[in-house]
Amino acid sequence: MAKFTPLSFAALLMVSSALVSPAAFAQEAPAPQADAPAADAPAEEVPAEDDIEISGPGAGGNSEIVVRGRFIPNPIKATPEVVSVLSEADIARTADGDIAGSLQRVTGLSVVGGRFVFVRGLGERYSLALMNGSPLTSPDPLRRTVPLDIFPTSVIASTTIQKSYSVDYPGEFGGGAINLTTKSVPRDPFFKIEFSTGGDTITTGEVGYTYFGSSTDFTGFDNGARTLPRNLRDAFASGNPITAGANFTQAQVRDLTASLANANTSLIQRNNNIPVNFSGQVSGATNFLVGDVNIGIVGAAGINNTWRTRGGVQQISQGIVPVNGVDTLLPDINFNYLTTENRVVVNGLFGVTADVGEHKFKWTNLFIRDSLKDASIREGIDARITDTRLINRSRTNWFERQLINTQFVGEMKFDDFRLNFRGSYANSQREAPYERTFDYTFSAAANDFVNDLQSAGEGARIAFSDLDDNVYGANVDLAYETDIGVPITFSAGYAYYKNDRTSIRRDFRFLSGQGPLPFAVSQQRPDFLLSDFNIYTFDVRLFETSGSNGAAAYDAGLEVHAGYLQFEAELADSLRLQAGIRYEDGDQFVQPIDLFGLGSANLVPTNIRKDDWLPAATLTWNLAENMQLRFAASKTIARPQFRELAPQQYLDLEFDRTFFGNPFLKNSRLINLETRFEWYFERDQRFTAAIFYKDIKDPIENLGFRQGDNFFTTFANAPTATLYGAEIELVKFFDLIDLGGTFFEERRMLIAANYTYTNSDVKVTAQDMIADPLSGAMVSASTIFRTGGFALTGQSDHIANIQFGMESTGERLSQQTILLSWNSNRVTNRGPAGQPDFVEFTGPRLDFVWREGFKLFNKTGELKFEARNLLSTDYVEFQQLGSSVILNNAYEIGRGFQISASLQF
Repeated sequence: MAKFTPLSFAALLMVSSALVSPAAFAQEAPAPQADAPAADAPAEEVPAEDDIEISGPGAGGNSEIVVRGRFIPNPIKATPEVVSVLSEADIARTADGDIAGSLQRVTGLSVVGGRFVFVRGLGERYSLALMNGSPLTSPDPLRRTVPLDIFPTSVIASTTIQKSYSVDYPGEFGGGAINLTTKSVPRDPFFKIEFSTGGDTITTGEVGYTYFGSSTDFTGFDNGARTLPRNLRDAFASGNPITAGANFTQAQVRDLTASLANANTSLIQRNNNIPVNFSGQVSGATNFLVGDVNIGIVGAAGINNTWRTRGGVQQISQGIVPVNGVDTLLPDINFNYLTTENRVVVNGLFGVTADVGEHKFKWTNLFIRDSLKDASIREGIDARITDTRLINRSRTNWFERQLINTQFVGEMKFDDFRLNFRGSYANSQREAPYERTFDYTFSAAANDFVNDLQSAGEGARIAFSDLDDNVYGANVDLAYETDIGVPITFSAGYAYYKNDRTSIRRDFRFLSGQGPLPFAVSQQRPDFLLSDFNIYTFDVRLFETSGSNGAAAYDAGLEVHAGYLQFEAELADSLRLQAGIRYEDGDQFVQPIDLFGLGSANLVPTNIRKDDWLPAATLTWNLAENMQLRFAASKTIARPQFRELAPQQYLDLEFDRTFFGNPFLKNSRLINLETRFEWYFERDQRFTAAIFYKDIKDPIENLGFRQGDNFFTTFANAPTATLYGAEIELVKFFDLIDLGGTFFEERRMLIAANYTYTNSDVKVTAQDMIADPLSGAMVSASTIFRTGGFALTGQSDHIANIQFGMESTGERLSQQTILLSWNSNRVTNRGPAGQPDFVEFTGPRLDFVWREGFKLFNKTGELKFEARNLLSTDYVEFQQLGSSVILNNAYEIGRGFQISASLQF
């Protein structure tokens, strides 16, 4: 048999020693982090070329935010809410290449897994993503939060982060909303080509695992090798479980088993030289007049092909065990692993904008395909199954996630009236064909790993899943400006949102009709093990297990009708109030489907029908010409996500963990309070400080539990939680001309720093009752959550950024920037059965970016060098009890380097 190449236990020890020590978990020294200059409020009028294009919800002043930088304008024309804005220049400075990277520099924002943006330490369910003011669905429908690293910065005109709620936004507003504005009518036509290549010290040129799949996988598109055979599609459509018996003969099931793609989806190979990353992007825009109408066309297309290898440790604790009279955590699952992922993101954008006098119309189409090819081998002990026998588990996956989004926006102005309307449609799909796993155990007799398909710790499985998600949205907003003794703007609007989803997962195990495979056959590698010869010789057949651990399929939907009334008035000189109320009627359901009509008590439907009145008010006081103070209060909600409600398993590769929904969840309700001081002392320079408070009723928390031989994460409503904190930001430029010399004549230095402190407290008393996630029965909350106070999952106490840079103020681009970021530990998962929580350590991150402009054939170009994670900070998720530590997931990240070039025509 061809030998596997798993990590050795020596490698496990090396990885463990390379990671931070347990002492480091308990002694966190706040290191600052970088923050792109994100302006938080506008200032006085400047020439139009300094305007930042923003298309946001509503029809009032919010859609006209312009970041000026020196003084605050007339209060009636400034944004009344607490916002941060990243312009194209701000995004380009950090050179992150995608919006997620740029947003991690903004005050109070942290990026999880390099992709998902959390606001003020709150988890993903409290973040709202919009594009041009319309709700944006995720290309990964298993997540609420949109992985913002899929959006290349080349197609984004600005990014607005609103942290205080206004009623023209959707009511699901917990931590904040992130609104992406796509580029529209350009001032000057352009065509731009970009290319980059790079890698990291752990992955590029190093050992990793791959499998063939298909010859076109590098494009993000399968060439058809993973297409289901026709006979299997017909069997799926029959509505019967695929198992030899009443509906299928043994011969038919054998034929179905033999028809599956085998070696190209199951054979993992060692690759001693993982390729470099590469990306390419073309974008262009033009404008022209048709009569008096200014037409703009913008388009972009790109591909990003990246590799990531993670090698580390995964442990799960058997529980708290007394050792010498001391409560100790001991693992009964202890694996070391090596996983290689090849991720390909293909994106395309096409937009048409028409400026008709004071009116603007925008049609935007977005296509994103995010494909992930995963190969993993892990080796270790699972004491629940084989005691001390080594288990070798291999896994291959191919996930196709695709988003098609089209929207039309109209922003019309008629003297004192403003009318905005938006319509959007998005389709998101997730297909996972041929999810394969193989389990072998080590045989001393063979001095090799064996798999007879039936013994404990041995087996082979395959799964097919398909999820289809459709989102429809429409908004109409009207604003009227008048003077009734004081300047006032009245606004009102209606919003409609409809989300439909269908999800199907079919799970199978391979079993031999003749009992365990012969010893010699059990030593064969995976593709030989399930060869046609063995299938027909030893009667190897698919045995369907779909729905044995939940629903094999479900339908889900959410329909929301909403309306709001709002006014914004200058009550007195330098005193302005915006206040309003929003009404939302939401109807959400998840209906598990019994595919085979066998009946199951576990298929519990969910229906949450709830209407909410959501008030909000912000009072702004201009203390001086360039200073203001804000006071904001609001009530908002957070609905559970479909995947949190659906009793269906899915594997989250980011955390390498299986999740399972809870159909008994209910909505969370939030009270939000904030006070903020802003001082814009010079152009592009500012000092801001804020304090905030949130009271959350029925917050949804990640909860670990064990069922049989499996460990899962599910979700549960805790009774109540509070969150409070403060944030501070400083952005300052220093001219360097006084240093003398021609080099410093046109140079200035930037220092941008921010810090956010957040403290949350989930409160559980002995009297609190909640629905048990598994049975739905009302039980004491203390049986699910420990009593007393503990932090919300996903919340970091400290988020800090420092950005230090130098740049040219002349015509030629020249920027050198050092970025330091740090998030303190955060809880990812409540520990099962009274165990300590799972805690994530991310540590400090140091980056360096160098951008230089050049001329080539009289065309403008840019060279860029990026060095990331220079401190080589590793990732660790752990549990700690006294001196005992369980490494739930720990791996090295390495240093990343990338060079890129672009040329604009």
